[in-house]
Amino acid sequence: MRIALASDHAGFRLKSFLVRHLGEQGHDVTDVGTDSEAPVDYPPFCAAAARAVVGGDADVGIVLGGSGQGEAMAANKVHGARAALCHDELTARLARQHNDANVLSLGGRLVTETVATAILEVFLTTPFEGGRHVHRLEQLRSIEEEESAR
Repeated sequence: MRIALASDHAGFRLKSFLVRHLGEQGHDVTDVGTDSEAPVDYPPFCAAAARAVVGGDADVGIVLGGSGQGEAMAANKVHGARAALCHDELTARLARQHNDANVLSLGGRLVTETVATAILEVFLTTPFEGGRHVHRLEQLRSIEEEESAR
C-alpha cells in the first residue's frame, strides 16, 4: 500500500517510528515532513499528505501532531480528504467502515507506539461498508462543492 505521512514537531517521533514500521511491512512510504523536532507549523505538511491521497499518489495518509486535532482539520481542508482523528481501534474501524476515511490522524502525545500500531493496522485493513453510508459521502462531496463556489 502507498502511504503518505506528515507530522509537526510534536508528532515527529511517532511518525518516525511508523515510517520504519510500515517500511518493514513492505508498504511504499512517502514522508512529506517535518524532518525533526524543531518547532514548525503543521498545516502545510498535513495538506501535502492529504493532497497525495486525493491526487492518487498515495492510497492513504497519516498525519500526526501533539493531539492530532489540528492535523485532522488541516488535512480536511483538502477537497476529497476525509481525515479521522482516532484514539483507539474502534474509532479507526468506524472511520473506515462508515466514513471511508482516507487519512488517519493520531496524537503523538496521546497514544503509545503500541496503540498507534494497533490503530493503524485496523485503519489499513478495514474496508468501507458502502450501503447507507454512500449517500452520506455524496452529501459531504456536495458540501465541498458548495463551499468551493463561495
